Amino acid sequence: MRFFETFFNLSVIEKYLPDLIAAMGVTLYLAVATILTGVLCGAALACLRAAGNRYVNFIIIMFADMMRALPPLVLILILFFGMPSLGINLSGEMVIYLVLSCVLMAFAEEIFWGGLTSVTAGQWEAGRATGLSKAQTLFYIAFPQAFRMGIPPLVNRVLATTKLTALGSVIGVKEILSVSSSAQSFSGSATPLTMAALAYMIIFIPAVIASHQIERRFRYTR
Repeated sequence: MRFFETFFNLSVIEKYLPDLIAAMGVTLYLAVATILTGVLCGAALACLRAAGNRYVNFIIIMFADMMRALPPLVLILILFFGMPSLGINLSGEMVIYLVLSCVLMAFAEEIFWGGLTSVTAGQWEAGRATGLSKAQTLFYIAFPQAFRMGIPPLVNRVLATTKLTALGSVIGVKEILSVSSSAQSFSGSATPLTMAALAYMIIFIPAVIASHQIERRFRYTR
């Protein structure tokens, strides 16, 4: 009974459940926005890199390397606490969105670029031989194959990045971890943390199951 009183206190659940549901909405919103921005912009950067402009490629490579090397928490703290000194005030939600989107964008770009470089030269030449331009060959022949080859690592990276929305608790974003930690402090009970764990499971277990379906659906075979 003491176990349930500690981790599943009904009065605590009743009191803080509305706040946690609202926090789940914030977490979902940030996760979806990050996925859409990161994946689409990462694909765009990979295609832009395929154009072969030396200077543009240098900028893309530097961006991707920096975003993959720096811990997201460091970037979050720099933006949230450093930008106001330049007269730029960003909300906590905007900081999390920008940082996680850029991190996912960098990984997605490298994943798609790896797929593009795996497409054999013969397929590029065959596309050009049929009268397609370089851009048309990229979009109609090379990129669809790169996308399918990149599905498994991309799905894993998407899941890993979106779970980093929990870093919003550091700068006061009212997401799941922040709300549950605050509730735990006020209630003196571990129940809010149990609620947070269940909330993350409700969100991410379906996402993991969906990821398996996507991987099977788009499995690439030569």
